[in-house]
Amino acid sequence: MPKTTTVGQYLIHRIQELGVNHVFGVPGDYVLGFYDMLVESDLHVVGTCTEAGAGFAADAYARVSGLGVVCITYCVGGLNALNSVAGAYAEKSPMVVISGAPGLGERDRSPLLHHKVRDFTTQLEIFEKVTVASVAIEEAGSAPRLIDETLEECRRRMRPVYIELPRDIVDKRCPAPQPWKPRRLVSDKPALKEAVAEAAEMLRSAKRPVILAGVEIHRFGLQNTLLKLVKKLGCPVAATLLGKSVITENHPQYMGIYEGAMGREDVCRRVESADCVLILGAFMTDINLGIDTANLEVAKTINATSERIAIKHHIYEDVKLKHFIDALGEAKIGPRRTFTFKHPKPRPYRPRKNAPMTIARFFQRMNEQLHEKTVVICDIGDSLFGAADLTIHRHTEFLSPAYYTSMGFAVPAAIGAQMGNPRLRPIVFVGDGAFQMTGQELSTIAKEGLNPIVFVLNNKGYSTERFINDGPYNDIHDWAFDKMPELLRAGFGCEVHTETDLEEALEATKRHRKEFCIINVHLDPYDRSAAMERLGKRIGKRV
Repeated sequence: MPKTTTVGQYLIHRIQELGVNHVFGVPGDYVLGFYDMLVESDLHVVGTCTEAGAGFAADAYARVSGLGVVCITYCVGGLNALNSVAGAYAEKSPMVVISGAPGLGERDRSPLLHHKVRDFTTQLEIFEKVTVASVAIEEAGSAPRLIDETLEECRRRMRPVYIELPRDIVDKRCPAPQPWKPRRLVSDKPALKEAVAEAAEMLRSAKRPVILAGVEIHRFGLQNTLLKLVKKLGCPVAATLLGKSVITENHPQYMGIYEGAMGREDVCRRVESADCVLILGAFMTDINLGIDTANLEVAKTINATSERIAIKHHIYEDVKLKHFIDALGEAKIGPRRTFTFKHPKPRPYRPRKNAPMTIARFFQRMNEQLHEKTVVICDIGDSLFGAADLTIHRHTEFLSPAYYTSMGFAVPAAIGAQMGNPRLRPIVFVGDGAFQMTGQELSTIAKEGLNPIVFVLNNKGYSTERFINDGPYNDIHDWAFDKMPELLRAGFGCEVHTETDLEEALEATKRHRKEFCIINVHLDPYDRSAAMERLGKRIGKRV
């Protein structure tokens, strides 16, 4: 007789086999049986304050370590997590959503079970819209196949999947797992050959080529593959905002972030004057393109993503991004002198005694604080735009929701990022409005003994909206964010009004290395970065 296991244990075995060590979530009665199995396993179950926080934490964990898992209960939990799952879908972050559900045997006897919205399939149907595969496990015999197929889709397409477990199916017996056999990547060989030949010819003919690298290089683990190609081509490389830190930013060929007119003028000029732009794994979103201020001629671009390869106006389907980059690295493109970008030397930062803190001066100072053992996590607004020109010392150490732009990402993301890579101390930039949405996850941070440094950029409102269309609806109540440690009975907090205060705060964070720090940075409500001002004016014309 073949060996058997339970459906719940089968799923746990698979996610562990795929390298997951932590599961984030909030329990509920429909998923408690599965939670007991999680606790009995080697997985570390991280209970968060909210399902939204669990989702953001799992998203960041996936970005850092390759796969994240969130486990929640039916509807009241699942629908609370929906926004964070949608963000992971939009930005290609591989997350497994596991939801409990009413038992199959109780649905006929009591159709008005608690948490039910409309039909028993309602939550499944909703998640089908924000995942690449969704399945309800309703028969134990088929559970192994359905689980394996769903997890394979998550890994292959680097987007969330949804697995629903009725509570009376978790303990049912099913065949034990066989060794995981991932599906081999296959490209259409003739299409790959033609795409590489056309791209190589464009690059051979180009006098001023440029590489523009995007987020899929992160998601598919192609950073080292990119570095080999950068070295071979010898040309300058820029990144999109969502792809920031795709290459170490002190690399001699790295120029900076390209985002049309929202970005630095020297980077914009170099990219847009190129006679061939090799775009690798980039989402051409409105934010990445500087709100329609980018000027990239299709006839001069090679645009390769996980979905397809587009060269000028030619489309090549069924060609994998990794295969394309590898083959291009082997193609005969000819010798080319290696370009070395002369990075503008940052002005030395010298604190001005009692000078009021500003966004520009804050990020100038923070650039000197980063090193190889920090990971930068940004929420949206000037937390992101002000941080765009920070120098990240290693690849994949800058996380932000730069496309989906959901407020509330950063604080819970610090949980997932640090658990995914414990050697890094998160440096978190979050606006006061975004903190008020998910800042309670500092409680989870304290409970788990994590030590991020959280800078709350406190300008008493929603700064992005102020520069799009100002009004009283953009003002929010001022919190004493630095008092959170008193509430939580853990951590360190302080206020910053001046440049002198910031120096004292930074020294204090060194003394509090083993606990979280929260710094309440007071800013003028209308202070903003240059990028924020350009963004506000651009979007404001549409409002």
